[in-house]
Amino acid sequence: MRRSHAGHYYEPVPTQSDATGTLEEENDQMTDQLKKKIDVLKSLSIDIGAEVRYQDRLLNDMDEDFERTGGFLGNTMNRVLRLSKGGHNYYILYLFLFSIVVFFILYIVLKFR
Repeated sequence: MRRSHAGHYYEPVPTQSDATGTLEEENDQMTDQLKKKIDVLKSLSIDIGAEVRYQDRLLNDMDEDFERTGGFLGNTMNRVLRLSKGGHNYYILYLFLFSIVVFFILYIVLKFR
């Protein structure tokens, strides 16, 4: 029996056997889709973790290289300062003249090549 209300009819409530079959199928489909999305997110998060570990290792290696270079540069500067404080002040002049000669030779070699 249907009741009418302002020209609109109410649909009867579906029986238990009709609703259960379609709802279970929809739930199974949605569950499968959700599993696929979770698998994609899991593989993406694993890839991100691997990339983060690789970048962290790369940064640590660069940090160690910079520390070694800084120590080497510091030792070199200390030697140059010790050399300049010595009684032989002409070493800086010799170094300057040597660099000018080297650049001049390179200029000639590259110009006439």
